[in-house]
Amino acid sequence: MPRTETYSIPLDTARKIICQTVVEGSLTGELCDDYTITTPAGRSVTLVFEKHFYRAGNRLTLTVVLDDFTGPTRVHCCAGGGGEGFFRFDWGASKDFEEEVFSDLDRYKG
Repeated sequence: MPRTETYSIPLDTARKIICQTVVEGSLTGELCDDYTITTPAGRSVTLVFEKHFYRAGNRLTLTVVLDDFTGPTRVHCCAGGGGEGFFRFDWGASKDFEEEVFSDLDRYKG
């Protein structure tokens, strides 16, 4: 289930923490895309990750959107692609993939 949180750290710091968590903290995690838009109101960064989850039996994607348009850094995550069969059941792997991002940022909630 997608989730959005706000943090009291700069956007670039949040991006760095997320990339370290997903890519450097994993054997199979990789950054597939990194796209930034800059406007007079602030910046938006879209990160797309991919990682293998054994319990889901395949690779999942995680899309993370960060922005600082309203001042504090907002982080929105949505994982998917890990389900098997008709009901796309992934044994909770999508939720855990999203939680990796938020667990390392939670100390900066503001």
